[in-house]
This record gives sequence, C-alpha cells and structure tokens, in this order.
Amino acid sequence: MVLNKNLFVTATLIALNFVVFFLSEFVVNKDVFFAYFGLNYFIFNGFYWQVFTTMFLHANFLHIAMNMAVLYQFGSILERYLGGVRFALVYIIGGIITSAFSVIYTYIMITYNSTVINLVGASGAISVLLGLLAYLDPHSRKGLIAAILIMSFVPMLAGIKIGWYAHLIGFGVGYLYGKIFKR
Repeated sequence: MVLNKNLFVTATLIALNFVVFFLSEFVVNKDVFFAYFGLNYFIFNGFYWQVFTTMFLHANFLHIAMNMAVLYQFGSILERYLGGVRFALVYIIGGIITSAFSVIYTYIMITYNSTVINLVGASGAISVLLGLLAYLDPHSRKGLIAAILIMSFVPMLAGIKIGWYAHLIGFGVGYLYGKIFKR
C-alpha cells in the first residue's frame, strides 16, 4: 500500500488494526484480550468500551487481511470524497452504532439460546462504508447489496461463524447516514 496523504485516515485505521492484531496474536493472552475488548456478554456488566474496541480485533490472519483489503478499497474512495475528518467520524460512529445494535442480537442469543458470542472485527464499520457508498453511487448499489448479502450469508451457510448481523446492520446504518446527511 502506498501511503497517500489524502488517505491518512484509511492508512491509520489499517495500521491500528494490524498493531492490535499483532498484540493479540503475539504479546497478550488472546482469550483474555478478546474477553475484555471483543463484544460479548461482559458488556452487560459494564464493559461498555466493547462497542468501540471490537472494531480493532480480528480472529485470525485471513479475517484481518480480508477486512483490511475491503477497508483500503472502499475507504480510499470515501475518504477522498468525504475528507479525512468526516470519513473518520462516519467510520468510528457508524461502527459504534453497528456494535450497539449488535448488542441486541448478543442479548437475544445469550438469553434465549444460551449461546456465547464474542463479536470481533472491523466488518461492521466497513459495512457502514459500503452502505454509504451504495447510497451515494446508484450505479454501484445493486453490486454492493449483492456483495453484503454474499459476505453475510455464504460463510454462514458454510458453517463459518461470522457476525452476519453486524454486516447487515452496518450496511443499513451507512445507507441511512447517506439519506440523512446528504452532501
């Protein structure tokens, strides 16, 4: 990746994600790190920072590589269009809103299915970007909707545990942001 001064926020987000990934893989106890900073049942015990920190954790190298490739591809477009500050706000606030809505799903799964969930990854925040781009670029809309559906349901149907609901929520948050805050 060539560092472009117009892509400072995108490059910084990617670097932060890789630093946190390195820490979780090689420096700290990954299970403890994910328990404190992933989005899980501890949020109901006052670990409210999880709606933010979960965006910087990734389960494995493939997870972070895929997320960062998509962040670079679409973050580059939107950071140039929105500017760095506005792009950063959309990404972070959109990611937090997506995580907050994902808490509802987490609560339902814990309460009614006794399922333990530990949601990690930047894909909720990245899905916000995809939703916003789908709103801003009608020519890409169908393709982006298809992409989010494929990203959400194909792995799930293959038995891979992913936060499909975070993808869909994030996409909706981004699209709604575009409708509300038209340029």
